[in-house]
Amino acid sequence: MNKPFIIGVAGGSGSGKTFFLKCFLEHFTADEVCLVSQDDYYFPVAQNMTPEENKLYNFDLPSTIDHEHFEADIRNLVNQQTIYKKEYTFNNPTAVPKILEIKPAPILIVEGLFIFHFEEIAKQLDLKIFLDTEEDVALRRRLKRDLKERGYSNEDVMYKWENHVVPAYKEFLLPYKDSCHKIVINNTNTPEDIIRITDDISDELRQQVLSR
Repeated sequence: MNKPFIIGVAGGSGSGKTFFLKCFLEHFTADEVCLVSQDDYYFPVAQNMTPEENKLYNFDLPSTIDHEHFEADIRNLVNQQTIYKKEYTFNNPTAVPKILEIKPAPILIVEGLFIFHFEEIAKQLDLKIFLDTEEDVALRRRLKRDLKERGYSNEDVMYKWENHVVPAYKEFLLPYKDSCHKIVINNTNTPEDIIRITDDISDELRQQVLSR
């Protein structure tokens, strides 16, 4: 089997990565594509934190990611080896994480905030996709998600946004925007726009990768 075609998908918080990837993956079977998420490689530090410590701790730094493990798992998938990884539960101490089984496939998607910053990962990417969103739009999405789905207070969300999220985006992701192959503008809540874009990219990949 040939080396997989490796796609990197990155965007700031609230850029719509989750919906983009959901639409993208629907075009392929499990035998055709696999996904590795940076979020599953956070060092496990949140379990023993108080709520105040959790609020102040900056998860938006490359040092919070076990990038060596992340890189090793990508290498194993490239070498046609199945990997097993405990899922990330977003600092929820009551959640029981699943063990993820990720099997190699002709298309490998790597997603996360720092994937272009980590040199060992970035140099392997055959296609870099940057999800670009205006800051006020991204903040509204972040507030909706964290208040409703993760139970954070408005104060906590805004503290992290201003002190952690935006500075990290500007330092560790935005500088790589112009070097990406595709920039996807996602400022609306119109799913048809993202569906159309993933349709086009998927058609290209089916012709270029899966037909070889």
